[in-house]
Amino acid sequence: MTTTHFDQLQLAERWGLSTATLERWRTNGTGPKYIRLPGKVIYRLCDIEAYENKCLVSSTAEFRKGPWK
Repeated sequence: MTTTHFDQLQLAERWGLSTATLERWRTNGTGPKYIRLPGKVIYRLCDIEAYENKCLVSSTAEFRKGPWK
């Protein structure tokens, strides 16, 4: 089984965020799960997709209660 991984820059590009935002999320304990290796942080695609699914909303009322709060 092959697992796809994203580095911080790839994930930032996927979501249109800065790498600083991802760093802040890791510090705050928000955002997707990640793997910390010596000198490197990577994200598994399955964890990225799980976080994206957790962020799905169908109204602005739901958005205000997002997983980042």
